[in-house]
Amino acid sequence: MCTAVTYKTKDFYFGRTLDYDFSYAEEVTITPRSFIFRFRESEEMINHYAIIGMAYVKDNYPLYYDAVNEKGLCMAGLNFVGNAYYRKSKSGKINLAQFEFIPYILGKCASVKEVLIELKKINLADIRFNDGLPLAELHWLIADRNKAVTVEFVKEGLKIYDNTAGVLTNNPPFDEQLFNLNNYIGLSPKDPKNYFSNKLKLKTYSRGMGALGLPGDLSSQSRFVRASFVRLNSVSGDSEEESVNQFFHILGAVEQQRGVCIVGKDGYEITVYTSCCNADKGVYYYTTYENHRITAIEMRKHNLDGKELIRYPLNRKEDFLFLNK
Repeated sequence: MCTAVTYKTKDFYFGRTLDYDFSYAEEVTITPRSFIFRFRESEEMINHYAIIGMAYVKDNYPLYYDAVNEKGLCMAGLNFVGNAYYRKSKSGKINLAQFEFIPYILGKCASVKEVLIELKKINLADIRFNDGLPLAELHWLIADRNKAVTVEFVKEGLKIYDNTAGVLTNNPPFDEQLFNLNNYIGLSPKDPKNYFSNKLKLKTYSRGMGALGLPGDLSSQSRFVRASFVRLNSVSGDSEEESVNQFFHILGAVEQQRGVCIVGKDGYEITVYTSCCNADKGVYYYTTYENHRITAIEMRKHNLDGKELIRYPLNRKEDFLFLNK
């Protein structure tokens, strides 16, 4: 399905893979400060922080998958099928539909600290966008440069977890994912030593045997372990080029290739896109399955006091660089 990560060098970066068997024609979408967010059961938001992210725009409404606001607060929704639970509307609460959650939080909050206060007021209600779109069962990674949390609405109620790994995938619930890392406590980027038995002369037999035992399958638990290990052991310089390059390499550890994960009768799950946003500067970078060249859109190059959405369709054709053409 999907993997989201945070990464910090000199600047703070946030992004994700979207792994699915088809696309909703998503676009990089900038929502300026004066675009009116109309919510189904809560007051409309006329003035808010500007937002940039990946969205499927339907009826002039940005259905964000992942986004960052001008204050550097980031948010991504990932599939959480079978565990996500949305309730009926409640009096005395701010009732939001699942698709309104990212716009509301990023429009209103400047930090994770503010998000934690706001979450106490929110009820995520069982409201579909329309009859043609399914009710997405999600949980969320919310982060700024100082803190990351995982937010899950489940049958037991609202669950908020400190996300010290800086990673989110899909099922099972986040506390189980985090606990599962205990099973990999012996992983190291260094060459392994023989702890199996001193009665056997076991030794490394090739160069580069670090991370021996790191899971390589595409399950969400294995991706969580792999992304966490790669992210937490990642090394790069502080420049924008080095930081962004390394971020894409981190998520490259969990990308999915067509043919290795069959879904349904004739479908193959692939990494539809990979994103990386410099949350401090408001620059949204992405690649697609069809185009590995990194494309960038700078939010602050636009008039952020406007009222209309600014949309960039994705580059989906491979861009070859011929040096002798």
